[in-house]
Amino acid sequence: MSLAELSALNTQVLLGAFILSFLFGLILQKTHFCTMGAIGDALISGDLTRLRQWALALGVAMVGFACLVYTGQIDAGKTLYASHRWLWLSALTGGLMFGFGMVLASGCGSKTLVRIGSGNLKSLVVMLVMGIAAFATLKGVTAVLRVATVDQVAVDFDHLATLPYFWSRITGMSMPSAVLLCGCVLGLGPLAWALSDRTFVTRENLLAGLGVGGIVVAVWWLSGHVGHVLEHPQTLEDVIIATNSGRIESLSFVAPMAYALDWLMFFSDASKVLTLGVVSVAGVFLGAAFQALRSRTFRWEGFGGAHDLANHLIGAVLMGVGGVTAMGCTIGQGLSGLSTLSLTSLVALAAIAAGAVAAFKFQIWRLEHAS
Repeated sequence: MSLAELSALNTQVLLGAFILSFLFGLILQKTHFCTMGAIGDALISGDLTRLRQWALALGVAMVGFACLVYTGQIDAGKTLYASHRWLWLSALTGGLMFGFGMVLASGCGSKTLVRIGSGNLKSLVVMLVMGIAAFATLKGVTAVLRVATVDQVAVDFDHLATLPYFWSRITGMSMPSAVLLCGCVLGLGPLAWALSDRTFVTRENLLAGLGVGGIVVAVWWLSGHVGHVLEHPQTLEDVIIATNSGRIESLSFVAPMAYALDWLMFFSDASKVLTLGVVSVAGVFLGAAFQALRSRTFRWEGFGGAHDLANHLIGAVLMGVGGVTAMGCTIGQGLSGLSTLSLTSLVALAAIAAGAVAAFKFQIWRLEHAS
């Protein structure tokens, strides 16, 4: 492969990522798919509709990822979430912070982009603050604190810290077969639960679950198959192109927001290049804006006062720091990461949910106390 061909392939991956993330933003805006909303609906009103949407998306992502690995389309050992270290404390601490913060800030990373596209200026402030906090936790002062504290506590394995690898070692099954078995068995559970309620099976709900889950799988394929170069023309190494990590990635929206701000602020620096994460941030925003304008639901919205501003600022900081510490958000760890059955992703998702529940209960207590 020549350098010109490599550049053309890089452009193809970026264009594909933009189109898929544009559709992702459109679907989220149209169907109101939202992790925070799903938890809030279930906790406050007992409505499980959006939780079933999320479960359907998770099931599709898990089964789809497993099929990609089994058919040799991608290598499970080269994903962003494939590690020999089980960073359980980082996932627990960061997840709790992110979950609590997303309630204060009225939505997770992807929802923040969707709300910006729908005219919400509060979410624009959240995105800027969250991006700065995330970048500081990647490379700045909170990064030093993260590395010196929670990242020091981990369980090291001589194999990848994922459920399929444990199953493979126990049974002697080949890794692709173990991934397929674990992914399908565990993925069919949320799929079956989501579809068990006949009233849930509507066009909009199916679009939300199947669409979101399917796009996560499609980005896995785009990054790990289309973007996989067996021999780089300069280094002659096996590489994954167009990602910040140099590994196979799917959708995530905390670190990519930081990289997007970095790219914008240092645009003239030739070392700052577009990546899958950066174009995904733009794609979700534009997809949501397109759908909001098309459906005439675009509305300008600002802060209600100093108290509202303070809540969103605190929430944004917690999401930025927590999202990087946990190595992902509700989409990054919740759907993309958990589709790989990573142990760290399991802890992160549980912690995000627990943090969100705690934040909802805190807000309910505060309202009751004020009244």
